[in-house]
Amino acid sequence: MLKFFGKKFIFLSITLFIVTTLTFILMTAIPGDPFSDEKALPKEVHLALRKHYGLEEPLYVQYFKYVRSVFTWNLGPSLQYPDRTVNEIIQECFPISALLGIQALLLSMTIGAFLGVYAAIKHDQWQSFTTLLCACIGISIPSFILAAFLQYLLAIKAGFFPVARWGSFSQTILPALSLAAMPMASITRLVRANMLEVLRSDYIKTAASKGLSPTQIIFKHALKNSLAPLLPYFGQLSANILLGSFIIEKIYGIPGLGQWFVNSVNNRDYTMIMGSTVFYSFVLLFLLFLADMIHCALDPRIKRNS
Repeated sequence: MLKFFGKKFIFLSITLFIVTTLTFILMTAIPGDPFSDEKALPKEVHLALRKHYGLEEPLYVQYFKYVRSVFTWNLGPSLQYPDRTVNEIIQECFPISALLGIQALLLSMTIGAFLGVYAAIKHDQWQSFTTLLCACIGISIPSFILAAFLQYLLAIKAGFFPVARWGSFSQTILPALSLAAMPMASITRLVRANMLEVLRSDYIKTAASKGLSPTQIIFKHALKNSLAPLLPYFGQLSANILLGSFIIEKIYGIPGLGQWFVNSVNNRDYTMIMGSTVFYSFVLLFLLFLADMIHCALDPRIKRNS
């Protein structure tokens, strides 16, 4: 067990280092700088700004300073907002993104699991085909198109929810639904396939022969085994929700870290881009590691293999 986790930790650490290095290489390869669009700036002022933020130093010096800032978690000031540090922005905005992600995660897993079980129980009936059709549509529609559709239909036309912004519970429903739709559809199909396979197992037939009702068979025997394969999918699900929040936050005007990241890319805010990328990579790798730990703890086959 410890050897398994040790290998995972080393692999994730190497991955984080590679992401950190690639982020620096890509940012330095982009032509221009955050001050290039300021056409009114004299060349002397432009050069002074570059020297102030260390952009005139050799690349290897910039790289070592960048790596040191990551390890000490002192990511420096934002180039677009010099009075604020990247650490302060992450500390202020990430809880908003995390709340949105948790809401979308809970929605996608609970509703997706329920619909998947329901579709498996109603196998070869119209309810199952309808559920699968909705799942296929949910997988096919990009989140930003669904977000715009929900805004128009439920906010502008019907007036059930606010169009945008963040603060009250009602303002979180549409963004969470937009973000959860695609993962929800994937979970529905996955759970349905797992449940159908479990229901055809010999021990389910044995339970039925002993006189157990269909409800007892599903909730006491089939449900747990059909939901177990969702654990390895947790990491991928978290990644999809994490990356999808960038666009959703921008559409709904949510002041989360995703919107800050998109704005920093448009403004070439190097320190904000690199700091956010490293932070998001760390969160994603931690979630993958956590999913592996839970899967290993619950699956005895992994324990034996490790």
